[in-house]
Amino acid sequence: MTHNHLIEIRDLGKTYTSGNSPVTAIDHMDFVIDDKEFVTIMGQSGSGKSTLLSTMGALNRPTRGKVFVDSLDLYSLSNEQRADFRSEYMGFIFQSFQLIPYLTVLENIKLPMAVTGRTKKEKHQMAMEVIERVGLKKKSDRLPDQLSGGEQERVAIARAIVNKPPIILADEPTGNLDSETAKEIMGLLKALNSDGHTIIMVTHNAEMGKFASRTIRVRDGNSYA
Repeated sequence: MTHNHLIEIRDLGKTYTSGNSPVTAIDHMDFVIDDKEFVTIMGQSGSGKSTLLSTMGALNRPTRGKVFVDSLDLYSLSNEQRADFRSEYMGFIFQSFQLIPYLTVLENIKLPMAVTGRTKKEKHQMAMEVIERVGLKKKSDRLPDQLSGGEQERVAIARAIVNKPPIILADEPTGNLDSETAKEIMGLLKALNSDGHTIIMVTHNAEMGKFASRTIRVRDGNSYA
């Protein structure tokens, strides 16, 4: 097989066991994503979107099939290799922000750099650059509960991009925001895409889907690219 795409999903399936019953989260998915694309994965709640995103993000081993990123078969790697791969290649943005409440904005953003070999000075400089990028320079010493929802999402985005990963995976990043703030966050993601990041965003909101260059639809565990 030749790999000319950044991400290739091949014959993907994922089944969980709930009690004694199998539950199929992903039935069958096949698609590709190219470098520097902005792709939305759209579908109703329970359609398999979030399971797909976590599987693409090297966080959730599939029951069947392959996930290739940059020609690398993710689930042929050891757990440690996969963790290294994630920290270098991927940034994650979650709907619930997942900020550490007792750490400042700056400290939260520095978290993904803990496992890198960068100096303290480099980490600080890179963190301050992304804080400025997301418009929170004056709030770097605030705690998460001193910020609005939109500001917390900006911190989550800054944390996701601080290591300059080529791929950003976003799970309903505007789900908890009002429509005006959601548009601002989407504008920020669009700008990051223009800078060369590949962005893959799960959403059930068609308005947010308009910001992307392409949509992969998911229904009943199947993909329709």
